[in-house]
Amino acid sequence: MHDIKWIRDNQDALARALVRRNMSADAAAAIVADLIAKDDARRAHIKDLQEAQERRNVASREIGKAKAAKDEARAAALMEEVSAIKSSIQEGETKERALDAALEAALAVIPNVPLDEVPDGPDESANVEHHTFGTPRVMAWAKEHFELGEALGLMDFEGAAKLAGTRFTVIKGHLARLERAIGQFMINLHTIEHGYTEVIPPLLVRDEVMYGTGNLPKFAEDLFRTTDGRWLIPTAEVPLTNLVREEILEEKDLPIRMTALTPCFRSEAGSAGRDVRGMLRQHQFNKVELVSITAADKSMDEHERMLACAEEVLKRLGLSYRVVTLCTGDMGFGSRKTYDIEVWLPGQKKFREISSCSVCGEFQGRRMNARYRPAGEPKGTRFVHTLNGSGVAVGRALIAVMETWQNEDGSITVPPVLVPLMSGLDRIELKR
Repeated sequence: MHDIKWIRDNQDALARALVRRNMSADAAAAIVADLIAKDDARRAHIKDLQEAQERRNVASREIGKAKAAKDEARAAALMEEVSAIKSSIQEGETKERALDAALEAALAVIPNVPLDEVPDGPDESANVEHHTFGTPRVMAWAKEHFELGEALGLMDFEGAAKLAGTRFTVIKGHLARLERAIGQFMINLHTIEHGYTEVIPPLLVRDEVMYGTGNLPKFAEDLFRTTDGRWLIPTAEVPLTNLVREEILEEKDLPIRMTALTPCFRSEAGSAGRDVRGMLRQHQFNKVELVSITAADKSMDEHERMLACAEEVLKRLGLSYRVVTLCTGDMGFGSRKTYDIEVWLPGQKKFREISSCSVCGEFQGRRMNARYRPAGEPKGTRFVHTLNGSGVAVGRALIAVMETWQNEDGSITVPPVLVPLMSGLDRIELKR
């Protein structure tokens, strides 16, 4: 969320940022004008309310003076005036809350301002390759993950559809064990070597928690809601980031780095017809998430560090990938800059996203009212900066491992780094 004071002082900057995010100049100008108008109305009302309160205080003091002078008529008139002002103030406070809520609702759907270094563009076609790793494996006989999984009898899409409908998968046997090993490997790497603290958070959260990370109110259709009003998390970013909501931290305790391996749940609204086959786009999937809470001047360095941590997962799994900087039209709502890691899938013969690492600045910190005291400034506070990244999507890593490490006979070699977590099993093949 943005500071309305910043918007008042930087109206053209916000309008330009909205245009960079694929909004027309007229629409952007109208949004900025509406925000200013709502704030003007709120300010004018607050001024009227303050003047009424001041007049009430003056009149209350005059009542005492009138009674001391035994001017009962004037005292009675003043008491009547005070009573009327009191009623108007009560009504005015109700209106003030409504004006505050209207301004906050308008601010809540304004996306973050992209950094100047972020490339402009309408969609993913304008993303810019940052760097690559490895040589993509190309085999004329390469199969896609669902072909491999079904042929091995370890991936059951029909059974999943019978249980839950489309966009679910039943994984069995050694493939289930492989996915579990991949998740375990990631958590071990991030906690033991990268210094993240492992967290097991709730998978159900309240409205204000979704609001804090920017999932509500704008993206409600992408989420699943329970009958008691809670939300299933679309990513562990939501509960992890909100652990610092409404807190005041000390700068010496930053950065806070957290990681979690959780199921995630997404409605995949708007994705009809995309990645229908297989398990690339699921309603339920496992993911390792990385979250950092930093001071304002450290967040950009932390972004590069987080990207390197996510990359290390793919390097050790022997996977080829590329890193792209997302353009303004492809970035997430709360991001100021985002790197996507796209892993090479030999079966599809293309790169597909497996991780997204974003720096959000104070955007989420302001929504959560999460602050820190800068060193040497005991009386002042600033909003924390937040970052999040997939470290990485476990299901997609399984897909990449299956397709990259497949053999011509349909078997799958287990990457060496995972063999100890598979109790020595180094090959998954059809049982005969």
